[in-house]
Amino acid sequence: MLAFLGGQLRDWVASYGYEAVFVLVGLESLGVPLPGETALITAALVAATTHRLDIALVIGVAAAGAIVGDNIGFGIGRWGGYRLLRRYGKYVRFDERRLKIGLYVFRRHGGAVVFVGRFIAVLRTYAAFLAGTNRMSWPRFLAFNAAGGITWAVVIGLAYYYVGGAVSHVRGPLDIVLGAAAAVVVVGFLVYLHRTEERFAAKAEQAFPGTLEEA
Repeated sequence: MLAFLGGQLRDWVASYGYEAVFVLVGLESLGVPLPGETALITAALVAATTHRLDIALVIGVAAAGAIVGDNIGFGIGRWGGYRLLRRYGKYVRFDERRLKIGLYVFRRHGGAVVFVGRFIAVLRTYAAFLAGTNRMSWPRFLAFNAAGGITWAVVIGLAYYYVGGAVSHVRGPLDIVLGAAAAVVVVGFLVYLHRTEERFAAKAEQAFPGTLEEA
């Protein structure tokens, strides 16, 4: 299955080039679980091995797709995500207390979450939506989002462009290693939040006293 999807992705990139990278990266950033980063990697390898694509343009459209998609995801979270969590969050153990923690974390550390999240698979897909849902300031979000999107596109694009064919031979094992590392980071972060939930809850209550509507 993975080989089939990889072949399909190579075909899409070969056929549609920069448009495929922009669309896949943009949709992944918006919140659709698609292989946006893999599209960037594939395009960088195509640029390195066949020179049918220009690596500068690959990086440019990937960064643009990331920024545009993230801002759409932020808008969706801002205008609808919060209301959904207020109404249905209790069914997934996301009560007012945890909503306040989310608001506190994104008000205090949202920039770091948005920037670092660009390099972590799960956060790359949902960080923008969560930032909007948790009422992060849009100018602040845009600054960290643009910095993260550009840095991510440059680092990933150039890394795979310059190692070229050498990496393509270890792509499968490398995906597993990177996926495992991302999973460890995410699980570790969740464990950390669980263990420090009371402390964050106290700080969130101090920052947002009363009901969320009053806050």
